[in-house]
Amino acid sequence: MLENMILGLLVLCMTGLVSSHSRHAYYKPPSVTRLTDRFSHVPISQGFNTLYGGTNIKLLNNGSYATLTLDKSSGSGLISRDSYYYGFFSAAIKLPSGLSPGVVVAFYLSNADKYPHNHDEIDIELLGHDKRNDWAFQTNIYANGSTGTGREEKFYLWFDPTEQHHLYSILWNSHHVVFLVDNIPVREFVYSSSYPAVYPSKPMSVYATIWDGSEWATHGGKYPVNYKYAPFVVSFADMEMAGCRTSSTGSVPPCAKANHEPASSSDPVGGLEFAKLSQQQTAAMDWARRKLMFYSYCNDKPRFRVMPPECK
Repeated sequence: MLENMILGLLVLCMTGLVSSHSRHAYYKPPSVTRLTDRFSHVPISQGFNTLYGGTNIKLLNNGSYATLTLDKSSGSGLISRDSYYYGFFSAAIKLPSGLSPGVVVAFYLSNADKYPHNHDEIDIELLGHDKRNDWAFQTNIYANGSTGTGREEKFYLWFDPTEQHHLYSILWNSHHVVFLVDNIPVREFVYSSSYPAVYPSKPMSVYATIWDGSEWATHGGKYPVNYKYAPFVVSFADMEMAGCRTSSTGSVPPCAKANHEPASSSDPVGGLEFAKLSQQQTAAMDWARRKLMFYSYCNDKPRFRVMPPECK
């Protein structure tokens, strides 16, 4: 009887029919190596510039963290001062509380400003919730302007992301892209020489934003932002940006040419130790995908007449 009850709870959690309190109380994540402990924090005031919505951005604690606001007048966003050939990028994020359908909080890499018709992008997007479901954690990848083929995967979280800060991270090098939540890998996108065009390869900047995604974000746009609950305030802290910075002269820096060597201070994530997930990390990722993933583009046959090559 107990086994059946547990199985039933798992099924209901996966379908989003159990309350967030039940899901958060049930799931206990596995232990993993904390990659975020390997890198130092970058003060937001030193590492970022205002992208838009400047009056809705507040730098606090000597610029070590920031609040970004979405209200009727505007969303808001930050862009990193440097761009990177690859690296490890992380932020501690506390999401807006209360009902937030249509609200999108994003922490991502992009070069759309430099390559508007041929851009790359690696996205973490946190999608606001309605009365029935939690915030959703969505990942996506675009390469070389392939905006017609979204590579989304969506997860529920095993905690309430509005109660305190949690870590959301991206590892990107020539071997793979890994998305992590509180250091637990939830998705790995591996480079393949068989289809290199689908892999992000050009230098990108780091972005942190909050904006109105009413047209698509919550249940495909069914629930737009309700500004009765505004302002929506997100907090960013503990920023980490460690990787191969682009050269100010425009030339390719040495770290971008030799990222299969052991990690060094000038090339902290290109070494062999970052080329492959450990057995512990792989097991943790399997846990997250089995218990918390509720959408993957590779399972969406109605959407694709021909599946993207990596799905095969």
